Amino acid sequence: MAEPAVNPGWRKSSYSDNGGSGCIEAGQVTGTILIRDTTQNGRGPVLRVSAETWQAFTTGVRADAAIS
Repeated sequence: MAEPAVNPGWRKSSYSDNGGSGCIEAGQVTGTILIRDTTQNGRGPVLRVSAETWQAFTTGVRADAAIS
């Protein structure tokens, strides 16, 4: 029996350039963050990281942006 489809609620990065050529999307499924390249139209690979790893990453990005 096939697993039911799950909608991770994909969201496009708010820092995407105007043409959309350098974008990522992130979604979440049961404590796992999914990251994909927007330009692949849902057909490319998906990076999976824990929610803790994603939070550490985004915290680091924000801290770096505050320094710049």
